[in-house]
Amino acid sequence: MQTEIKKGKWKKNFSEWLSDIISEAEILDYRYPLKGCGVWQPYGFKIRNNTLKIIRDLLDETGHDETLFPLLIPDNIFAKEAIHVKGFEDEVYWITHGGRTELDVKLALRPTSETAMYPMFAKWIRSHADFPLKVYQAVSVFRYETKATKPLIRVREITTFKEAHTAHGSWEDAEAQVKEAVEVYSRFFEQLGISFIISKRPEWDKFPGAVYTLAFDTLTPDRRSLQIGTVHNLGQTFAKTFEIEFETKDGGRDFAYQTCYGISERTIAALIAVHGDDTGLRLPPSIAPIQIIIIPITFKGKEAKVNDVSKEVYKWLKTAGFRIKIDDSDAKPGKKFYNWEMKGVPLRIEIGPKDVEKKQITYARRDTSKKGTIPISASLFEDVKKILDQIQENLALMAEKNFSELICIAKDVNDAKKLLESDIGMVQISWCGEKECALELEERVGVGVLGTPIDDKWKIKAGKCPICDKKGIETVNLGKAY
Repeated sequence: MQTEIKKGKWKKNFSEWLSDIISEAEILDYRYPLKGCGVWQPYGFKIRNNTLKIIRDLLDETGHDETLFPLLIPDNIFAKEAIHVKGFEDEVYWITHGGRTELDVKLALRPTSETAMYPMFAKWIRSHADFPLKVYQAVSVFRYETKATKPLIRVREITTFKEAHTAHGSWEDAEAQVKEAVEVYSRFFEQLGISFIISKRPEWDKFPGAVYTLAFDTLTPDRRSLQIGTVHNLGQTFAKTFEIEFETKDGGRDFAYQTCYGISERTIAALIAVHGDDTGLRLPPSIAPIQIIIIPITFKGKEAKVNDVSKEVYKWLKTAGFRIKIDDSDAKPGKKFYNWEMKGVPLRIEIGPKDVEKKQITYARRDTSKKGTIPISASLFEDVKKILDQIQENLALMAEKNFSELICIAKDVNDAKKLLESDIGMVQISWCGEKECALELEERVGVGVLGTPIDDKWKIKAGKCPICDKKGIETVNLGKAY
């Protein structure tokens, strides 16, 4: 039985709000008897699939091919890349038995797929003519999360892990691929209306085995940083380990240059977080399972006309391609309004006896709660589409405004600490680039170094490093992260 989302939680108690809305909106059910594992419910699964369709389309457009690799990785293969293994050694699930028989070689449930894919890359790549190789898959990965689990954010089965892996004949081509990946992810998050900063992770926080890591970070209403995507330049690290060798144009031999990049269901968490409010979800029309809900407002003796017009409007808009539903249940209109607002349906259409008389529909926008009327005419499709486009754009603008307000420039360590103890989610400060200063900065401010922004928009005017007082050569972002 559904219960109303308590007012004021979205910002004041975001963690509880997130758990409530995931349950009440029927996105995932985390009552599955294994900690950190949830069941995607039909409504949530549609959000997931609509979101994945966007990234699939973007990857397909840029020459990537979807594939599917095995879930199980033999220990002797997984252990070949020592740095990579060390980065995941505390998180791997191991299979040691097949039935009652102990396995000669234990099997890892993939925490990520480099060690599953790259032995096959070594078989597929023989010469420079085989480049570029660009593949991706959307699969489950498993990580033994020892910290407190959190719905969609910190889980043990990551069920929506989209990972892309590429191989190239030169460092320059791999660098170009990194730029393409950044562009693809930027377009992806922009289509979802999720604001972000792209940062180069510090050397001590990069992906195990990578030359460097770029990360997309957004901010949740409780002023925490949420990593929603990563792009890694792997150089030749894995190619040398897994012998991905090729014949060059001049007849020589070289190892492939590789990249990889991934997103997870944290994207859905971000989608829920940045667009939500105290009532519940506010879904962008681009991914909403139901873009329009029609609610007939019937009165005794006039039910037939209202229902007939409601069905007619439904048929027109459904034929036009909108994802639409009629709620003709016995619940009272107010209960219906709340239910669909909580589920984030972008546009509500009400049709009552007066609407029938005036040959119009009454609508309510989920993003602003504003109401209006539209005549039932040949332009109904265009009028509705225009409103949905406005909702999509407005949600993104509101998210960007909220995001920008949570970022501030700090003058020194004390200023940074005060800002982060207030309503600021991310602080920017100059930094000399030395690890020792960054680690001391983390300790004194009480939050982590998120990285250095790569976009000029987020780089601040150079000042002095707040620790050693030398000239700052980098802008560094600080914040409390999930």
